[in-house]
Amino acid sequence: MRYLHTMVRVLDLEKTMGFFELLGLRETRRIDNEAGRFTLVFMAPEGQPECPVELTYNWDGDEGLPSDSRHFGHLAYEVEDIYALCRKLMDNGVTINRPPRDGHMAFVRSPDNVSIELLQKGEAKAPAEPWASMENTGHW
Repeated sequence: MRYLHTMVRVLDLEKTMGFFELLGLRETRRIDNEAGRFTLVFMAPEGQPECPVELTYNWDGDEGLPSDSRHFGHLAYEVEDIYALCRKLMDNGVTINRPPRDGHMAFVRSPDNVSIELLQKGEAKAPAEPWASMENTGHW
């Protein structure tokens, strides 16, 4: 058995791609299916094309999105500097649902309500503000 990809359905392809680009993922492949009226965009971290997330965009809309019931648990990414990435995300209007108070783990949500877990590579960073005292927002 070999892992291929994780698929999530998206409502606004460009907005969602922009979110994943903030995380450091880049488009590696795209399929536009005229007959099925959908687009598949595969995005992966630099140098890791074997670990993509597949964004599935239905051209005629998707009434079920962005309901939580249409998704699964979460995607998880190991990051070089959790504080720097969370700052970048916040500066670009992304809500940090579970701040990295412990210097190790944070959760955010994509524009389509997909929960994303961010894990600090290696040892946890020392607790630091504003993260150490930041409350949770919403759910993840």
